[in-house]
Amino acid sequence: MDSIIFDVDGTLWDSTEIVAEAWSNYLTNTEHMDTDVSSRRLMGLFGQLLPDIAKALFPELPESEQLRIIDGCCQAEHEALLRKCAPLYPQLEETLDTLSHRFPLFIVSNCQAGYIEVFLKATGFGHYFKGHLCPGDTGMAKADNIMKIRDDFNLKDPVYVGDTLGDFNACHKARVPFIFAEYGFGAVEDPDYRISAPADLMEVCR
Repeated sequence: MDSIIFDVDGTLWDSTEIVAEAWSNYLTNTEHMDTDVSSRRLMGLFGQLLPDIAKALFPELPESEQLRIIDGCCQAEHEALLRKCAPLYPQLEETLDTLSHRFPLFIVSNCQAGYIEVFLKATGFGHYFKGHLCPGDTGMAKADNIMKIRDDFNLKDPVYVGDTLGDFNACHKARVPFIFAEYGFGAVEDPDYRISAPADLMEVCR
C-alpha cells in the first residue's frame, strides 16, 4: 500500500446527534414539518447519496422538494458542526498524525459539497490530508471518486477505510482493498481487514 483513503461519518467522527438536532430544528422551525430524523435513523442512512437520503425521509414529496429541503438541512448541519465539533473516535488525531508521516491521506465520502471542508475546519485536521472528493463536488458516486483520487494523485496501491456495506461495494468496484471500521455504523461480513478502533490502523497499515 502507498496511501490511505478515509470515509468520514462512522469512520473519523460520529456527527449523528448534532446533525439530527440541526435537521430537526430546521424541519420544525423553517419547513414546519414533523419528520423522524433521530440519530439512530441517521446512522442507517449515512453513507448513502444525499438524494437517496432525501427520498427516504420525504417519500411523499416530489423530488425537487426533497432536494430543496435536504439542502436546507445540510446548511443547518454545517452551521451546527462549525459551532460544535462532533465527537471524534478515540486516538484519532494521534493516529492521523502518525499515519500522515508514512502515507499520503485522503478523504472520499458520499456527502454534500462543503461537508468534508466542515469536518476539516471543525477538527483542525486539514494539514493531515492531501485531498478529498465527494458526489457534491463531482456528481459521481463513491467508487468513481475513489478511482478519481487514485488517478489524480497517481496512487498505485491505496486502501480505503470505511464502515458500511456501501463502502465495501464501492471498494470492490474500484478494486481497492477495504479496511472495515467495525466501530462505525454498518456491518460487513467479509472485508479485507478489520479494525476495532482508529489506532489499529497503525498496525494494519505498515
